[in-house]
Amino acid sequence: MRRWTEPHQRRRSRGEKHPVLDFLFTYYSHRPSHLERWQPGPGIVLSGAGARCFLQRRGYRAVPDGVALDDAEFGENRARAARSIRALLEATAGRAPRLSCFGLHEWAMVYRQPPGEVRHTQLPLRLGSSGTDEVVDSLEVRCGHYDAFRFFTDAARPRNTLAPARTTQIDLEQPGCLHANMDLFKWAYKLDPFVPSELLGDCFELAADIRVLDMRASPYDLAGFGYSPVAIETPHGRAEYARAQAEFARRAAPLRTRLIALCTRLLENGNRSVSRSDN
Repeated sequence: MRRWTEPHQRRRSRGEKHPVLDFLFTYYSHRPSHLERWQPGPGIVLSGAGARCFLQRRGYRAVPDGVALDDAEFGENRARAARSIRALLEATAGRAPRLSCFGLHEWAMVYRQPPGEVRHTQLPLRLGSSGTDEVVDSLEVRCGHYDAFRFFTDAARPRNTLAPARTTQIDLEQPGCLHANMDLFKWAYKLDPFVPSELLGDCFELAADIRVLDMRASPYDLAGFGYSPVAIETPHGRAEYARAQAEFARRAAPLRTRLIALCTRLLENGNRSVSRSDN
């Protein structure tokens, strides 16, 4: 994880912003220091003198053979979150990927926006303001992800073929969506400390790779940061985006399955703990 966390921390110490990678640590709230530390996940007993340091973390307890996660810490609030996460992930996994949005959500976030008010003011728009607006006007906007749609400009919202809301997220989330697949990282760290660090790290790595495509396909000129554009304003660029989107959907599928299985295991463990305490 230091491949991402250490450069981020160096940039932050210098007061430098990165328009692509900062998102992984600002939009997502998991601390870099927590991302770097290892944790076993449920069903593992840590033995030896080094295991005692885990008792300094919340969620661990001493057991006869060493140290393990404390099932009692997986209370009703965590169980409610795990049920909600599992329901969303299962609904998403049950749908076929849609690969026809072409990343227009980033364009819709600057549509008809005055130049000084765009989200990344330090970056020029590749096609300028009027050229960016023309792309949005010429293509159908099909964003079904609420956490992208809520950042659309007022002028762009009516152009979207869907009207996603938090309450309809479970009905609209689909496995071809870049943001739905990046959010696997969020659902993983929401289960902390009950998520194995290997699964958390795999979800973060996927999110980092997707974020690069997300911004390469955006209207911004990122040449100064070493990123070539995916020119979705052209048929060739849209085809390139859809191929990459399909590959990310393929990579995300087993991670989604692992998260669903983890939620199920945690909920089953929690139910057994409640049964034991009732007895």
